[in-house]
Amino acid sequence: MEIVIATKNKGKVKEIIHFFRNADIYFKSLNDFSDIPEIMENGSTFEENAVIKAETIAEILNKSVIADDSGLQVDFLNGNPGVYSARYSGVNATDRSNRLKLLKELENAKTSDNRSARFVCSLVLWDSRKGLIFKTSGICEGTIGFEEKGEGGFGYDSIFIPEGFEKTMAQLTDDEKNSISHRGKALANLHDFLIGGNKMPHLF
Repeated sequence: MEIVIATKNKGKVKEIIHFFRNADIYFKSLNDFSDIPEIMENGSTFEENAVIKAETIAEILNKSVIADDSGLQVDFLNGNPGVYSARYSGVNATDRSNRLKLLKELENAKTSDNRSARFVCSLVLWDSRKGLIFKTSGICEGTIGFEEKGEGGFGYDSIFIPEGFEKTMAQLTDDEKNSISHRGKALANLHDFLIGGNKMPHLF
């Protein structure tokens, strides 16, 4: 069975492939295709953006597609960056420029109690013939650290300290991260739906 992951983010692709490493699924990503247009993620929620990506890519490629939209919500910043997490520092945003902007905006949040945050993931499985197959979500609560720590992960991982840990998401092993992360929880729900329910032979 082949499923396309609707992203060019190599870190995200690695996470998903690792999670389903024991399943009989062959994954491709948008890096394996040419001439894929930029998708306008103009939804107001993570779920809306995930659906936009999944449906659009499924129709273009005529395949089954996993798409997620994820982001960071910081309470001190009234829920920002939210759906703008990937482009928080502007049109040419990088992971590092986004992190630096966020840390700058939290300079007046002097204690961990004022730096509560959560990662949110909305994930969708869409088939070009059957439409929406499955949708789910996952949340990981935590706090924003005062400096970057760790070499693993991507995005905001090096400044996000998950609840119950004293190290950042970027300092966790792949298995540790997948067991508690927002995307890991959403992927676990998808795994249970596809593998646990033995749905694959009947869905595609």
